[in-house]
Amino acid sequence: MSTVGIIGAGLIGRSWAMVFARAGWSVRITDTSEAARRAAPGLIKTALGDQARHGLVRDPRAVLERIRVVDALEQAVAAADFVQECGPENAAAKRRLFRAIDRAAPPTAIVASSSSAIVASRFTKGLAGRARCLIAHPVNPPHLVPIVELCGAPWTSAAIVARARAIYTEIGQVPITVRRECDGFIVNRLQGALLAEAFRLVGQGFVSAADLDKTIAHGLGLRWSFMGPFETIDLNAPDGLADYCRRYGPVYYTMAKEQADPRSWEAVTPVLEANRRRHLPAARLGERQAWRDRRLMALAAHKIAMDEREGT
Repeated sequence: MSTVGIIGAGLIGRSWAMVFARAGWSVRITDTSEAARRAAPGLIKTALGDQARHGLVRDPRAVLERIRVVDALEQAVAAADFVQECGPENAAAKRRLFRAIDRAAPPTAIVASSSSAIVASRFTKGLAGRARCLIAHPVNPPHLVPIVELCGAPWTSAAIVARARAIYTEIGQVPITVRRECDGFIVNRLQGALLAEAFRLVGQGFVSAADLDKTIAHGLGLRWSFMGPFETIDLNAPDGLADYCRRYGPVYYTMAKEQADPRSWEAVTPVLEANRRRHLPAARLGERQAWRDRRLMALAAHKIAMDEREGT
């Protein structure tokens, strides 16, 4: 049985623990917060029960038994084949964590960071084992959304990236390779582009925030749940992608020139926050997050069933 050490028992760390344990790995998870360590087993047990009800986990008890909470980083990584760091999104904090991991983990262990936007070269440069370090950025929550972005630093071994990609595939994730470092990687840069235009359209009075959300939930998001933007446009013109670009390229070019500086977020953020709190009081955010996860479970189960039926 392979062993993964997970550093950080917050939402992302617990989610990664379930991903690895569902795939049969032994999991050792820790956190500097004693409260987080105490809470982790119960929260993971509840989440596994929810997944079992949607057919995503066959034996939640067996999965839970593979996960052990330990008190210190050294205990989590000492016998690890793989390390998944899920610490604060802060370069200085990650430098401290990676120095400790590099000292304590076996030299053969891959060390991956769940960093959302900070590239690995900013916190692995001085490490003796820097060639084994890379980014493995998930989408929240990774136990329900399988994409994971792999991005090495200039000194990361190509063999390590290839091995990490094989491991993530084997545990049921969908890895992609980011070929060179860029802040935010791919997912967040795409999301950022859409958000910048969404803030502009609402801030300049073209549409309400609620109606803009509907354009994704009941429009673009339906297609994007099973195919990407290039396949989407390939299927949206009689003769495919090049035909689409000939037809609509000039319109998109004109729209791109109108798109605003992201600093426009500052003016509209208080308005959007007030709007969201009217629709969803802050005290109910957790309840709505649980609703989101149930929807994601149902969608994941549907996609698995359709893939099996169609042999894809």
